[in-house]
Amino acid sequence: MTITNVAGAGQGGRVLYGCMGLGGSWDPLPYAPGDVDVAEAAVHAALDIGITVFDHADIYRHGKAEAVFGEVLARNPGLRERIVLQTKCGIRLPDGDRPGLYDLRGASIVRRVEESLTRLRTDSVDVLLLHRPDPLADPDDIASALTSLHRQGLVHAFGVSNTGAPQIAALQARLDVPLVANQLEMSLHSRAWVEAGVLLNTPEGAAHGFPFGTLEHCREHGIRLQAWGALARGRFTGGQRTPAEHATAELLADLARRKDTTPESVLLWWLTRHPAGIAPVIGTARPDRIRACRDAALRAPDLTHEEWYALWTAARGVPLP
Repeated sequence: MTITNVAGAGQGGRVLYGCMGLGGSWDPLPYAPGDVDVAEAAVHAALDIGITVFDHADIYRHGKAEAVFGEVLARNPGLRERIVLQTKCGIRLPDGDRPGLYDLRGASIVRRVEESLTRLRTDSVDVLLLHRPDPLADPDDIASALTSLHRQGLVHAFGVSNTGAPQIAALQARLDVPLVANQLEMSLHSRAWVEAGVLLNTPEGAAHGFPFGTLEHCREHGIRLQAWGALARGRFTGGQRTPAEHATAELLADLARRKDTTPESVLLWWLTRHPAGIAPVIGTARPDRIRACRDAALRAPDLTHEEWYALWTAARGVPLP
């Protein structure tokens, strides 16, 4: 797959499928045969609604998410050529007395990619994201590792995750290949990304740590924003906890009825309606909930300016400043 085609992960696809829920439990024990069946059902449900970009990370389920996905690819000849495969590296889970840490040393990046390729049973990944910034990493060392992986054909394109505009710019200055994606937590519940742009010069603004200007930087430089946690962990579609969440769920349900769709699709439309071109990542392993996102994956967002603001205000629980 060429860099041009890899734009499908960075720039195309209204919705991505996040594979963190695949692979069984969050422990280092081997996965069970039934875990492969669950993964295969989820993958086919995603394909059924037009999703072709699949998002992984080397740490998901201690590597089991990638491993069961590799089994799914082996069971389905020709599937690899139909999809865009994205993974991440840079987070190390706790191990014995060693705490969890971030590791973007060049040699570690290369090693993690090689391990991911083995688990995924593929000779290359289309996009590699650096999962979180590592304060001890040398940007030149990172760039050297990424350049080597690209020249070897092991990775076709690169991006970042949970990363702000100045960090992106510093890395891009050292790379000949463009960074194509930045994956951030973004949803109607996790709203710091949009609140930061309107709470300047207000007391509330100081409470938001989202790096102001990151959305604008990504938009100006053609870096696709990917939204992890896009379904808000069910907070508006059955898992409501607060009065604001109940009110938002009622509004979502009403809009879904009027637009002949599902609350999940309306929830994702709230993200895709934003002009930054946000691509939600849905992480549920349940085929029914994946299929509930069908209209978000296949249709342009059907939300007016006023409806978008109504959802935002409902979720905030207080008026805009």
